[in-house]
This record gives sequence, structure tokens and C-alpha cells, in this order.
Amino acid sequence: MQGWSKFEIPDMVTMDILSKLPVKSLARFRCVCKPWSSSFRTSDFITKHHQNNLTNNNLNLLLKRCHGNTRNDIHYFSALSTEKGENFSVTENIHLPFFENCWYAPVVSGPCNGLLCLHDAGKAALWNPSTREFKILPRSSVNRPPSVDSTSFGCLGFGFDSITDDYKVVRFVTNYFDENEEEGGLADWIHQVELYSLKSDSWKEISVPEAHPYASPLFNNYVNGSYYWQATGNSDYLILSFDMANEKFSTLPLPTFGGSLAQYYLQLLDFNGSLGAIVYPREGTEKSIDLWVMNGSWTRQFSIESVSGVERPLGFWKNGELFLESSNHELVLFDPATRELKNLGIHAYQNTMQLIAYVESLVPINGRSEQEEHIIRRRAGDASNRY
Repeated sequence: MQGWSKFEIPDMVTMDILSKLPVKSLARFRCVCKPWSSSFRTSDFITKHHQNNLTNNNLNLLLKRCHGNTRNDIHYFSALSTEKGENFSVTENIHLPFFENCWYAPVVSGPCNGLLCLHDAGKAALWNPSTREFKILPRSSVNRPPSVDSTSFGCLGFGFDSITDDYKVVRFVTNYFDENEEEGGLADWIHQVELYSLKSDSWKEISVPEAHPYASPLFNNYVNGSYYWQATGNSDYLILSFDMANEKFSTLPLPTFGGSLAQYYLQLLDFNGSLGAIVYPREGTEKSIDLWVMNGSWTRQFSIESVSGVERPLGFWKNGELFLESSNHELVLFDPATRELKNLGIHAYQNTMQLIAYVESLVPINGRSEQEEHIIRRRAGDASNRY
């Protein structure tokens, strides 16, 4: 039309607008505009996109679950809707064949910048559920001691080294020697610790700490550059941490919560960027839940008194609500302000549920597409849909 002039949006403004879009939309735009596709791969855009999601608290939810306790019962992930009014209904179920023949498959570490580390026994993989990229970690090249009869892989930690811009996996290994068993004694063992670098795509051996970690995480144990485990020292229980940048271990005490670990469960977690610990009774279906936070020393942040009909906490939601596993092994949401307990209609076999809240990320992991790894996503008909 006469009198109109062409108006062009500056590239910087365009990229700023695009950095606020979900990964699914950006994936479509990659096919439309090659310059945009190149920009989406730059570290500046990836960082800005992730920061926008963090700022706006754009959380996504995955629920790991299973429906039995045999090798024939497959562990899988359910993506839950976070749209208002949809009550966290299941949108799709995701099956990872790589972990199909593992007993507890898989333990989840993370998220870290939108990435998850999945592992079971000697198998480990990185997964970006937003970009649908999956990377199987190579077998360890760390030399085992001579005459080892068997090797087992234990606790694992996953995090980001901001100094070298690298993602790392630290893994505890135990090597067993059976020679003393023939004489009626206990088997000897030697511990090792190995560290994987995504940048080098390789493993190396590092020093073994004096404390030894135990238990699988129920929550995200990566906090501000360090990974945390519950551990045993010379004669007591403590917390072991690993700094991803300097690659050093250190220890700190557990909170003094007025009970023993024989009476109470204690689970570490990232609580708003600080190390936290949730404490709740082992016995009974009426639970009181305490949250402790480390800010130089342990302080009790809050207590939730006498929630009936629940087994264990699974994670916090945006406004302080708490996801729990009910005594009937269903996912429920508890609002501390109103004390309302809402059943979300999602069931699993006892103690197989793990809830992962993550923000979308474009971080590449130099892996392959889910399709290439034969990962299956199936739309769910309703919240009770079984894989």
C-alpha cells in the first residue's frame, strides 16, 4: 500500500522475544529460518533462554514410576501437565529401552540446567527431556585393581562446573575380592571414585574420600555447583559434598532434629538454591514433616504437622504446596495453608515414584535423538493410564 514502509525488527529484539518461547516452538522455527537455527545454538541464547525460564519459574514435571516389583515391571516416566486447571494429569508416558533390563532402572540425579543423569548399576546416560536428546555415557576406562572378582557401581552425582563450562558425573565404585571367602572370612574390597567429563567424553580416577555415601536420592541433591549425599564417617552419619569445579570432597554435619535415623527418614534437597533436608517419621501413616535449611548452620525453616494417610514427601511445588505419596501409593498434593489434600489420581507400586521438576533447556549433550535411541513417547488417555 502506498505510503507504507517496510519495518524490520532489530535482530537483538527478535532474539530476546524468541528466548522467551518454549523449546517446542523453537524447534519448529529452526526449520523455517537458518539464521535463527544457528542463533539458537549459541551459548548466549542458550543461557538467556534458560534464565528466562528460571525467572518465570516455568517448571515442568516428570514422574518416574512402576507398577510392580519384578523384572517384568518396567519403570517409565510420565509427563504431567502443569497447565492451570488440569490437576497435573498425565500427558504422555516415556519408556527408555536402554534401562529396560535393570532392576531399579533408572535412578535419577538432577536436574542440572534442565539436564538429567540416569543410572543403574554400570549403565549411565544424560538426557535433555526438552530437546529430546539422549547420550549414553561411555564405559569407564579407569583401571581396576588386579585380581578383582567383581565390581559394583554405587552412588552417583551429577552437576555443572561453571569454571570450565563442563558437565560432570562422579561415581563411586567398589571392587570385590572373593579369595577370603573360601577360608570362611568376609570378602575384601577396594573403593574407587571416577569422574566423567562431558567435554572430554571420558572418565578419570580421583581420590577416594574418607566418608562413604549411601542411599539413592529422592530429591535433587545438586546445589550451586556441589553435589551432596548422606554418608557414613568413622563412627557417625554426616553429609558428603563434591565440588564440581575444584573436584574436591568435603563433609558437613546433619541437622540436629531431635531424633535418630533409625526413627526418621532424612532426605537432602535443593530448596530455593540452598541445601535443605526433609525429616519425617519412618513409622505410621500420619506424618509430621520438618524442613531444615543450611545457611552457615542448620535452621528449621518450617514444620507441617500431622498429615494423615501419607507415606513420604516427593517434592515442593511453586507456592509451597507439597507433593506426597499416599498410603494407597497415589500421588497427592498437600496445601499447608489450607491443609487440603488433593488426590491427583496417579498410581504406582509402593516407593517407586520419584518426581522431577525441571525448567526447559537448550543445553546440548552431544548425544542422539530419542528416536535414534528408540525411546518411546505415548500420549496418555487419562491420569490413570498405565504404560
